[in-house]
Amino acid sequence: MPEDISGVSLSIKKRTGDVLAVCFQAMASPCEILLSGCQPEQALALAAPAAQEAYRVERKFSRYRDDSVLAWIHRHRGSEVSLDAETAALLDFAAQSFQISGGLFDITSGVLRRVWKFDGSDQIPPPQEVASLLRLIGFDKVTWRSPRLLLPLDMELDFGGIGKEYAVDRAHDILAATCAVPFLVNFGGDLRASGPPNNGGWQVGIERSDGDGIAAMLLDLQRGALATSGDSHRFLLKDGVRYSHILDPRTGWPVVGAPRSVTVAASSCTEAGLLSTLALLQGEQAAAFLTGQGVRHWIMP
Repeated sequence: MPEDISGVSLSIKKRTGDVLAVCFQAMASPCEILLSGCQPEQALALAAPAAQEAYRVERKFSRYRDDSVLAWIHRHRGSEVSLDAETAALLDFAAQSFQISGGLFDITSGVLRRVWKFDGSDQIPPPQEVASLLRLIGFDKVTWRSPRLLLPLDMELDFGGIGKEYAVDRAHDILAATCAVPFLVNFGGDLRASGPPNNGGWQVGIERSDGDGIAAMLLDLQRGALATSGDSHRFLLKDGVRYSHILDPRTGWPVVGAPRSVTVAASSCTEAGLLSTLALLQGEQAAAFLTGQGVRHWIMP
């Protein structure tokens, strides 16, 4: 039976062995917290604060809400503002990611969604419309001296490439502080495990690149994080050419030759998500990039 705990609607399902799944919706994704070796009432009580944290992160950093910190930043474009410690830490991470990626990971590139609509159709935007937005892209145009931010007029920030993975890590840390049983946090396929369940490892499926929801392989995860980036569900198709939603912020156009999906293992979900996205942005060099980073990875061509 679904339950409402402090405003969070949760349901509980039985899984293999002694694993229970506490399920809810957040960040436009199906979310679940798997717990091994506890009773339903205990599972709900343990999972509720982690689910509430997912909602908190979504509310605070969503680009779709008028009351988010992102909306507040956008209302103050052209003026210097002081950010809270959590938002400043995310901006620091974004700035470092921009630098180490040579500008490939850029949280100012969300403006490109004004012309790119990855709905499976054949509607490719005119090149001049794409080019007109490039002046609004580039984290190096933002004045950032933590915690002080000055976002130029007409530019936008978008935490979409960070937010869900960050929420996974926050939920994991909240659970780890109170939960004595093994658990796994899974928000829309981005996940992190505290340790193996009582009957072995967590069985994690990597979806086939055709987007039919069927697993191409099963991984046995003991602990740590996995994140997947790909274009199985968001793309355009015109004249036999598939256009991925992974956009190069330097050109405004989809990356050419990238795999359909990349899954990366790392100690945190935020790190795994960054590496999987950066790999796709490398195009045909995705596998070489990940090999050079020395991380475990799985690529779906």
